[in-house]
Amino acid sequence: MPELQLLRPDHAPALLAFERENRAYFAASIPDRGDEFFARFDELLRERLAEQEAGIYYFHVLVDAAGEVLGRINLMDVADGGADLGYRIAERATGRGLATSAVQELFELAANSYGLTTLRAAARVDNAASRAVLARTGFTVTGETTLSGLPGLTYLRRLEEFTAPGHRPG
Repeated sequence: MPELQLLRPDHAPALLAFERENRAYFAASIPDRGDEFFARFDELLRERLAEQEAGIYYFHVLVDAAGEVLGRINLMDVADGGADLGYRIAERATGRGLATSAVQELFELAANSYGLTTLRAAARVDNAASRAVLARTGFTVTGETTLSGLPGLTYLRRLEEFTAPGHRPG
């Protein structure tokens, strides 16, 4: 089973390969990262790791036994006990429940390691797979939005049930 790991500098080669191999697949349902992302990958990764160190973001990779990145599950804009959840799974790894299990695993980390009480998410209406993951993991629809100019839905998930008794995140 793939392992959810907090992003580290040594993930860089596998992460870049993951992003390149899946670029067209991802662009069909979420905004493309653009050529600049790939041209400045090393610099952007250093910036993301600094933001992670500051507690503004928590970037995770889903890594198989061979060290290949099969997915990304990120917590962004961390503030006031909440964060935005984002995830993407490699095309070749879809349909195996990896996104669902990784998101569920992230709930405990978010509550007990990062001190979060709520997660927000959004998905385009035409992204049935992402919407299914959010539904299976207990997110509820809270409203409508526009994502890349297309209709989307916003979601919320409370995390109180994942906080270990007597645990104080720190």
